[in-house]
Amino acid sequence: MEYKDLVRAVAERSALSREEAADLVRATLDTLGSRLSAREAKNLAARLPESLRDSLHIQEKGEHFGLHDFVRKVSKRTGLTMREATAGVRAVLTTLREAVDDEAFAHAMSQLPGEFQEMAEATA
Repeated sequence: MEYKDLVRAVAERSALSREEAADLVRATLDTLGSRLSAREAKNLAARLPESLRDSLHIQEKGEHFGLHDFVRKVSKRTGLTMREATAGVRAVLTTLREAVDDEAFAHAMSQLPGEFQEMAEATA
C-alpha cells in the first residue's frame, strides 16, 4: 500500500483530515516501535511504504505498556483527544493489517496484549 493510500484510509476510518491522519500514522508508528522488540520493529518497518519506515521508532528492547497508555501517548503526541486518538489508533492498526503481509502483522501483534489485536479487528 502506498503512503497516500494508507493515510487516506486512516483519514476515512478515523473521520480526521488527511493532515491529522498523517500525523496520527506517524505518532502511532513511533509509539508502536517503542513497544515492539527491535527485531519485530525492523521487520514491520521493512514492509511499510518507504516514507514511513523511519517513523517506526526502533529500540533494542521494547517498553511494556497497555493499550490505554499507548493511546494516551499518541494523544499527547498529536494533540488529539483521547476519544479521537482511540479511533485513530484503531484506524491505523486496521489499515496496517491490510497494508502489510499477514505474517508480519501477526508477529508484531504477538508482542502486544490481546486488546491491540481486538482493536485492529474492531473495524474489519
